[in-house]
Amino acid sequence: QVQLAESGGGLVQAGDSRRLSCVFYGRTFSAYIMGWFRQAPGKERELVAEISATSSFTYEADSVKGRFTLSRDNAKKTVYLQMNSLKPEDTAIYYCAAKHDSTSIYGYWGQGTQVTVSS
Repeated sequence: QVQLAESGGGLVQAGDSRRLSCVFYGRTFSAYIMGWFRQAPGKERELVAEISATSSFTYEADSVKGRFTLSRDNAKKTVYLQMNSLKPEDTAIYYCAAKHDSTSIYGYWGQGTQVTVSS
């Protein structure tokens, strides 16, 4: 069984930086692709960034490219989303998710952490 626990959300001002963390509870973290999604009020959930099991591949959505960086520490079973130059439109609930590298669907989700960016 896999459980994910996010932390690091909060209220920030536009232009600030924030780092979200997601701790993976379970076995073989190194076999999972990790992703961060976000959902703003009235909008669909969207993939923000994802990282392969070995960190050899990362993806960032166009809306955050150059501002957000996803990394992972397999020894600590933790994935980080470094968010720089935050904008009000980044305001959302951010969810950590995991999928085994043998599957195509994210099957495990955290409870979410709220990030609010004030202008």
